[in-house]
Amino acid sequence: MLKQIKQSFRLLMNGEASRSMREKGLEYHLNWGVALPQLQEMAKDYDKDLQLAIDLWKEDIRECKIMATLIMPAEKMSRELVDVWMEQTRSKEIAEIAVQNLYAKLDFAPPLAFEWIADERPLYQLCGYHILSALFKQGIEPNERGINELIDQVQVTLKESDLPVKHAAINCMNHFATLNVEYEHIVRQALPDMF
Repeated sequence: MLKQIKQSFRLLMNGEASRSMREKGLEYHLNWGVALPQLQEMAKDYDKDLQLAIDLWKEDIRECKIMATLIMPAEKMSRELVDVWMEQTRSKEIAEIAVQNLYAKLDFAPPLAFEWIADERPLYQLCGYHILSALFKQGIEPNERGINELIDQVQVTLKESDLPVKHAAINCMNHFATLNVEYEHIVRQALPDMF
């Protein structure tokens, strides 16, 4: 199955996209330049499969890592496996795709997100804010402690972090503020420069 999937990437190869990604600093052992919608369509041909997803992830091939996030059953992904995958994530692209396809759907997504936004590593912070944004878009609200922690972390992020993480934090707060008028008021008070 793994070999078949890898061979199918060749048929969809986009040399121009692959070259463009390399020029932008996205380095993979192999990158076929296959567009995300094509990979999403291809993933529909496969059932959710824990072992196949793990095998795909082990390949240092962009498309394999993306496909792994698409076919991994969220309910079977352990915290330990999330940690391994994050340690092996080297690009913002794969991190954001993993959040969208998988991490935001995990049962333990909220505590994971709060842990990651407090992490000193930018990629983890980025993923944490993206997970929270996805949860807020679903209408999931944090408790009072979570709100205080979020505000504190965003204030630190906006002073100290790199630009992509700052953008993720601002987007997260925008999604949080749209949950209800009270939260919008909290954000306006705590982060007046955002408005």
